Formats: sequence, structure tokens, C-alpha cells
Amino acid sequence: MTKPSIPVGIICSQHGPYQAMGREILKSAMMAVDEINNQDEFDFAISAHVRDPRGIISEYHTVCDDLIRNVGVEHIIGCYTSASRKQVLPIVERTDRLLWYPARYEGFECSDNVIYVGASPNHNVLPLVRYVLDNLSSEIFCVGSNYVWTWETNRVTRELVTAAKGRILAERLLELGESAVTHIVDEIVRRRPPVVFNTLVGSSSYDFIRAFHAATAAAGLDIPMLSCSLCEPELKIAGPASAGCITSSAYFESIRLPENRAFVARWKARYGEHSSPSVDGQSAYVAVYLLARALQRAGTSNIGEVRRAAAGHRYNSPQGPVWIDGSNNHCVLTPRLAVSNAEGQFDIFWEAEAPVRPDPYLTQLDIAASPARDGTLPNAPHLRVVK
Repeated sequence: MTKPSIPVGIICSQHGPYQAMGREILKSAMMAVDEINNQDEFDFAISAHVRDPRGIISEYHTVCDDLIRNVGVEHIIGCYTSASRKQVLPIVERTDRLLWYPARYEGFECSDNVIYVGASPNHNVLPLVRYVLDNLSSEIFCVGSNYVWTWETNRVTRELVTAAKGRILAERLLELGESAVTHIVDEIVRRRPPVVFNTLVGSSSYDFIRAFHAATAAAGLDIPMLSCSLCEPELKIAGPASAGCITSSAYFESIRLPENRAFVARWKARYGEHSSPSVDGQSAYVAVYLLARALQRAGTSNIGEVRRAAAGHRYNSPQGPVWIDGSNNHCVLTPRLAVSNAEGQFDIFWEAEAPVRPDPYLTQLDIAASPARDGTLPNAPHLRVVK
């Protein structure tokens, strides 16, 4: 008997400056859709309707409107950058749809119409900055893309570093897709900062990593690079220059969990032995499963019913246990730190002992308290005013 079909929109750019990550998100989402459609556990099938905004920010609004008006979707999976999510947010709120957003992001947002599946700032920025303060330096040089993710990530970093009596040496920003990185690399070589924090996105990041590696090697410098977004497919694009980057993420291909080994095996069987899943792609895979399980339990695609059915349900995903905190629609995840190696993989050297609740507004953090050496957050004695 043919199962009833539920239309689901998938928005991810297959062209433009961050096309590589858009394609990874689509590959993972479609893998999950196909798996779900072939499982007896689900009494429905997902009909995926894919739209490509081509990395043009205004196009995200257009394709989202098309999916809602002309296809009738109630649930949408996708968007990679925070700039694109901000374009979609007013539509899904006005029409009461649900966006399942897979990418890690800067926090300081909470909507009833968004399920934030990726990492919050307390999952990736805080562990990374604390590791740097404890082990490398209290002075950081920041370079990133000129949009909300970098702005907010740098702001949180500055607050943490300043509280530890350190300082941000510089913040240098490039437009999305900008490839002229030489002037920033020249400044880094001249000033010789102890650490560089890279929040560039897509092709800008790959160009910067290659130029940074070549220039610092020529100058005989060994300056650690930090990232909250670099992933395995991007290591392959950037090439050998990407080795040695200290990265904070909830997912790495090298996670030694049976669920991840099985996921990676299925991935390579589908997309090739030399391919690798990415953190945001894996998160899109998780988003599809969280949605499907909520649809199954709710027995309807109604937004309110699905949201209630999704909250608190534990899913043993490739990255480990994941569930949605119903108080803020963000996911409980396990933070990890790793360093990239010459084989295009990450060697994990730290992970939290248990999944960590999302804290998108950092209200659980007492930023003036001494950094916890085990990576956990000191509880805030009171709500903090966000500047």
C-alpha cells in the first residue's frame, strides 16, 4: 500500500560562495529522506521539494515564499548562513510554518517557528575560547565574514577574553565570497599574533587558509588557527594548508560511536569512499529524523502538534544523543574540540562528559567567573544584560 506523502521544503544553495556546504546539507538531508521513506517505522513518506537560492541572500525569501504558497509545505529544512535564516524567519513566523535550521550559529535568537538543530554559542564558542585562554594565549586576532555570525561570535569572544584580562588584537572582516585576503595575511605576518580566529565562510575561508599557511611558513611562524565551522569536506577543498586548525564542533567524522560508524558507512556507500560528511550536513540529517519522528508521534503535520511531539524526544544520532529543549527550541548537544590533520580528518582531543543544554542567550554563564577547566559553564547568579 502506498504511504501518504508529506511535502517538506529543503532550502540550500547549490551555487555561490558557500555552495560546497549547501551541497553537503542537501546530500545529508536526501539521505535521511530516502532512509525514512524505506522504513516501516514511519507510516508516511516525505516528499522533498528542493530550492536553490544560489547564495543570493534575497533569494532565500523568494524560494521560501514559493514553497509555502505554491507547494503548501508546513516544514522547511535548510539555510546555512545566519543571514539567510534572517531572510526566512519573517515568512515562517507570519505564516506559522516551522524551519528546521541545521547550521551552528551565533545564538541570541529564539523563535517558536524555528528548531535550532546546530550548535549554540555555549556549545562551540565557549569551549574553544576557554581552551585558548587555558593553553595558548589571552590575545586573539580575529578574521571573518562581514555578517551577523562573525559579529556576534566575535562579540562573545571579546567578552570572554576581556573577562580573562586578555584582548582582541584586531577584527578584520571580508564580504561573503571575497577572495582578496593578502592584506590581512600580510598584517598577521607583520604583527605576529599568538592566535588567529577564523570565522570566514566558504571560498573566502579556503583562500585565506591557503594564503595564511604559505605566508606564515615562509616567515617561519607557527601561529595556531581556530575555527567553529571548518569541516572535513572543507579540509579537502583547502588542501594540506588546512592541517593543524583547532576546531570546535558537535560533530566530526572521527567520532567513535557505533551510530556514527554506521552513518559514515552508509554515507560512503552512497557518495563514495573518499567523501566525508560535514557537521552541518550531519545536522541536516539529524533534523530530518527529528522532524520525521515528531510527525510520526504527532500523527499530523500541524506545527503546534509537531513542535510538542518533538520536544524532549531523545534521538541517538551519529554525533551522540540529541534532543530538543522545549523551552527554547534549541538542541541539547555534546561539545567537542579537535585538530585537523594532514589526512583531511580531525583528531578529537576533548569532549564534554555529557550532552550540554543549549544556552542561546548565555544566561547560564557568569562571564566574570574564572573559566572552568573541564569546559563546563559556571552558573550565572543572575540574568545577564546583553549589550
